[in-house]
Amino acid sequence: MLSKKSLIFVSGHNGLVGSSVVRRLKFHGYNNIIYRTRKQLDLKNQLKVFNFFKKNKIDAVINAAGKVGGIYANNKYRANFIYDNIAIQNNIIHACYENRIANLIFLGSSCIYPRDAKQPIKEEYLLSGPLEKTNEPYAIAKIAGIKMCESYNFQYKTNYKCLMPCNLYGPNDNYNLENSHFLPALLSKIYTAKIKKKKYFELWGTGKPKRELMFVDDLADACIFFLNKKTKETLINIGSGNEMKIVDYAKLIVKILKADLQIKFDSSKPDGTPRKIVDIKIAKKYGWKPKVSFEKGLKLTYQNFLESF
Repeated sequence: MLSKKSLIFVSGHNGLVGSSVVRRLKFHGYNNIIYRTRKQLDLKNQLKVFNFFKKNKIDAVINAAGKVGGIYANNKYRANFIYDNIAIQNNIIHACYENRIANLIFLGSSCIYPRDAKQPIKEEYLLSGPLEKTNEPYAIAKIAGIKMCESYNFQYKTNYKCLMPCNLYGPNDNYNLENSHFLPALLSKIYTAKIKKKKYFELWGTGKPKRELMFVDDLADACIFFLNKKTKETLINIGSGNEMKIVDYAKLIVKILKADLQIKFDSSKPDGTPRKIVDIKIAKKYGWKPKVSFEKGLKLTYQNFLESF
């Protein structure tokens, strides 16, 4: 079990998930947190990572670092997504083992599951079918991380846990249309169209695919919760249990922003996976459940967006 004085390393602390993890750790009374910027520590450099771990007496690690993005970035920068993520996670996972760090949370994404997996998606569906082509390199990298943790747990009797969240949103998100996820992209598009007094905004594909969304602080709390748990399972889904069509999310944001806008569908762009909602029975079995409603989470996200726009 961790104490409030335990030294916790949070990688990727500037991102959507990492910044939430740091924020929630402090909220729960964990103030002995260590992190480094990319300039201070290149996580793709094995020697530098190993030296960093050797120098610091770390008790637990939450790995929120990695190259992430939406459907456009995943499809365009395929080599970067597979190389960067595998390099980062290999270095961190093995450094944990070499330094006898018992507590590691490895974060991934529900895109690890087959494109046409039965819904809701259970952990056992991993590797049961073909992946969505547009984000295949990222998914393969994350699957490799899961199997690495699983293998270390088997061979070395570690207790590394892999949490796979659904789509996330929240403060400190990325609103760059080239590499953002769908919700921040929608928020940015709709807000920009509104202030420029346009008549419509563009929505990729048909808008029919369904997506499950969860406020990022719920994932951060799940990380802290499972750091203190001994689990039989290596892979555990984390989700909200709520889903909507992408077009319905767009309409809801239009309503909240009080924007008089029409939707123009760009059928030349891909839809991605038709549906993605994760089964969270295992997480609930251990006593975790999401707490933040979509309405509350979206309000907090929009406030943060206005401050950073």
